[in-house]
Amino acid sequence: MAIASNSRARLGRGGVGQAALLLAAGLALNTGAHNPATAAEEVFTVGNYPVEARADNAVAAKSKAMADGQQAAFRSLLKRLVPVTAYQRLRQLPPFPAGDLVEGVKVRSERNSSTDYIASLDFSFQSKAVRDLLRREGIPFMDEQAPAVTLVPLWRAEASAAPKGEAAWTNVWKGLDLEHALTPVKLQTLKTQITPAAVNALAEGDGSAIRTLVAAYGSELVLLAVAEQDTAAKRLNVTLTGRDAVGAFMLRRAYRLDPADPGYTSELAAVVSLGIIEGRWKAIKSRGGGGGVAKGVPGDSDLLIAVQFRGMSEWQDISRKLSATPGIEELEVAGLSARSARVTLRYAEGAERLADVLAQQGLSLRNTGGNWVLGPQ
Repeated sequence: MAIASNSRARLGRGGVGQAALLLAAGLALNTGAHNPATAAEEVFTVGNYPVEARADNAVAAKSKAMADGQQAAFRSLLKRLVPVTAYQRLRQLPPFPAGDLVEGVKVRSERNSSTDYIASLDFSFQSKAVRDLLRREGIPFMDEQAPAVTLVPLWRAEASAAPKGEAAWTNVWKGLDLEHALTPVKLQTLKTQITPAAVNALAEGDGSAIRTLVAAYGSELVLLAVAEQDTAAKRLNVTLTGRDAVGAFMLRRAYRLDPADPGYTSELAAVVSLGIIEGRWKAIKSRGGGGGVAKGVPGDSDLLIAVQFRGMSEWQDISRKLSATPGIEELEVAGLSARSARVTLRYAEGAERLADVLAQQGLSLRNTGGNWVLGPQ
């Protein structure tokens, strides 16, 4: 297994450990058909994936982080390729070492102590072996990468709001694995020729304003990701508007906001937004449908939850209960350490109703300063 050094990067989303296999899930993925003639090898790399482990010594900690990390990264790869309707089939896959399918590992950043190892890695998997595995198990998948879309993160807030939100909104996008997604994304800053009036028109669904984006960026595929902080309502309103590989569209969503930590909400919103773009691509490839303007209904169904536990056995118990809870969809580990985790999920009835359901399973989901925290009762 080749390991190459690469100093660029920051810790992104993801997790390690056997529990991640129970909890990792994709975002907004729809069914797609496999097309070997147009398959992109890039999608078989899971990039900017953080790993962390503790052991009796530094060598053992690194070995454990690598082993657990490649297993969890492989599960994330399967969630990327397989339609959400077939996720249950993935749970039935027989256990096997993902290391046998790893083609290479690139180290983006790493640090260690005498007992801990923390790194951000790119795991590349053998495309043929992965395809053969899924075909052998009869699991549908789609590995055709869409044309890259230019995405412009734009932060709008009240004049009295702290300026750090703008940097946080851009940085969470930089932390995602944009290069290897089924719908690759290239980030750009807002060009001076895009006036506030043009941004407002795009945010209101004025399709004719897309021409302004096309002219400014020299590409037909350009999206604005406009995040607007509403401190009074404690909401972060996010609008995706422009044109992706499927066509012109506009979608709005609202996320619960902690004004003291807008970066926490920004992380969830960026992850969900990328999933929406990816889901549109998978849907069009499988059904042959068209694009058009889509307007989402704001709500609290998308949640970013901090999970607290005393050890890995307790974490595994929590993860199993979450996986088995009816109504929980698109469950994904966004970070995992020895005593805590961050997960994203969707629950249509909202966080308060989810808290009631989880309480019946011995779990406590509570709102602490605008953030949802989960742990044993």
